[in-house]
Amino acid sequence: MRALIAIGLGIIGAVLVWAALARPSTPDSALAPVPNGDGMPSASPSATKASRERPEERADHVRDQIRGLVLPESHPVAMSIPRLGVRSPLDDLELGRDGAMEVPENPARAGWFSGGPSPGSLGPAVIAGHVTWNGRAVFHRLSTMRPGDQVTVTRKDGKIAVFTVTRVARFSKSQFPSRAVYGPIDHAGLRLITCGGTYDAARHRYLDNVVVFARLTAVRGPGG
Repeated sequence: MRALIAIGLGIIGAVLVWAALARPSTPDSALAPVPNGDGMPSASPSATKASRERPEERADHVRDQIRGLVLPESHPVAMSIPRLGVRSPLDDLELGRDGAMEVPENPARAGWFSGGPSPGSLGPAVIAGHVTWNGRAVFHRLSTMRPGDQVTVTRKDGKIAVFTVTRVARFSKSQFPSRAVYGPIDHAGLRLITCGGTYDAARHRYLDNVVVFARLTAVRGPGG
């Protein structure tokens, strides 16, 4: 059962925050999960319902509408963005006791939200990472991605899911498009999320989120 994915991903616009202007050598206190509020994106009822379905239920629900390649669920272990020279193991990100999604503890590593679809399976898999931490982090250049770029995710089943970027967008955290980012879709999708835009030094947070949208276009490895 995929519980509370919409709540967790809606809050991501608030929990993925870290200092940039001061370039601290230690994580900013704003990295701590924040309860829903303060203009954070909220989940729509339909997105919440869909996210709580099991993978087979999601597949049955849109069986006649699925487009493109779709793989079975399998735990992701690493990701890469060839054009940016990014390679990272993937940590599991879960929901904290306060209902906020965890953030990666290591700024050099990205994390996969394990409450959602796995990369390559039906639905929007979500990978999050820091944009800056003492001047540099795993998604430091994420905003420079462009349509046509590729993202690869290595899975525990030995398959490498290849995603092609379709859109790169920046959204205000006060107007985060929750449904567009993590709502039901008819294909195997991927969302890479970090912070961006103006940095509010007084509040120790960025005002926007950068979201990279991609879809599964190829599979390498066993049976691929």
